Amino acid sequence: MMDDITYRGTVYPWHCDHVGHMNVMWYVGKFDEATWNFFNQLGLTPAYFRENGRGMAAVDQHIEYKRELKAGDVVTIRSHLIEFAGKKVRFRHEMTNEATGELAAVTTLLGVHMDTAARKSCPFPVEMVERAQQKN
Repeated sequence: MMDDITYRGTVYPWHCDHVGHMNVMWYVGKFDEATWNFFNQLGLTPAYFRENGRGMAAVDQHIEYKRELKAGDVVTIRSHLIEFAGKKVRFRHEMTNEATGELAAVTTLLGVHMDTAARKSCPFPVEMVERAQQKN
């Protein structure tokens, strides 16, 4: 799970703003797609959520924009687990321009595991945390 590819995609013209660069809303969208792929690798699958009445809530996100992306650019996001314990998971996504190899953006997120019926945070299953920590 260390630096696994969690997203590959292209910047389309409709992703770009009035000055021709990918708009910030699309960085967030691509990072969000990477997040769900990353969660799947951790065992936080749609089936797990449905069968256990669980969900996730983002509680903190920081984004650094390093290089502009334009229509036609192909991007890859690699994700890295920073912390996975108790009720929280902290991870980092790095978005790279595949043609240049340049880092385009980085985000660090903090997510909290939720009991969807009680609408409260709850701990991750211990075996899930141990498995993720062994792979990291």
